[in-house]
Amino acid sequence: MSQHLQRDLDALERRVLAQSSIVEEMIQKSSRALRQLRPELVAEILEREELVDEQEVQIEEACLKILALHQPVAVDLRRVATILKINNDLERMADLAVNVAERAQRLSRHDGFLVPESFDQMAHLTSSMVQDALDAFVKVDVDLAREVCQRDDEVDSLNREVIGEMQDVMRTEPEMVEAALYLFSASRHVERIADHATNIAEDVIYLVDGEIARHKHDLDPLEEPRLKNGEV
Repeated sequence: MSQHLQRDLDALERRVLAQSSIVEEMIQKSSRALRQLRPELVAEILEREELVDEQEVQIEEACLKILALHQPVAVDLRRVATILKINNDLERMADLAVNVAERAQRLSRHDGFLVPESFDQMAHLTSSMVQDALDAFVKVDVDLAREVCQRDDEVDSLNREVIGEMQDVMRTEPEMVEAALYLFSASRHVERIADHATNIAEDVIYLVDGEIARHKHDLDPLEEPRLKNGEV
C-alpha cells in the first residue's frame, strides 16, 4: 500500500468514527427522550441530523475519490467498501433516532402513560449493540461483531413483547390508544436501529474474512418490508 493511500484511508476512517459518535449520541438522547418523556431533547436531535446528512455525503465522496485515484485491491478495497456501507447505516440510524424523538414529543402530551420496562430493556440493548458494532470496526474484532449479530434476536423478542403490551393497552384503555400507537411505532424504529447495528457488525466480518454475512438470519414474522423512506 502506498503512503498516500494509507493516509487517505486513515483520514476516511477518522471521519466515519466522528460520524458514529454523533449518531450514538442521537440514539441515546432519543431513547432517553422517550423513556423519560422529555420533548426538550428533540430539538437537539434534529439539529444533529442535519450535520449527519452533510457528513454522509462528504464521506461517500471521499470513498469514491479513493476508489478513483488509488484503485485499491484486496483488503484495502474491502475497507473502502465497508466504510461506504457503514456510512449508509449510520445515516439511517440517525433518521430512525429522529423518528423515535418525534414519537417521544407526541407521547409527552399523554398524561398518565407509562413506558413499559420491556422498552427500556430494548433501548439499552440496542444502544449497546450500536456501541459494540462500532468498537468491533475500530478494533477489527470479528468475535465481538458476531456477538452483536447474536443479540439482534433478543431485541426482536423484546420488540414483540412491547407490541404485545401495547395491544393489551389498546384493548383495556381506549383513552390510551393513540399513545400506545406512538410507542408501538417507536419500538419498531428502535428494533430497526438494532438491525443497522447488526449490518455494521456483518460489515466487520466482511472486512476481516471477506465473508458476506447479510441475509443469513430468519425473517421475523412480525417484520414489515424495509422502506428507505416513509417508515411508520
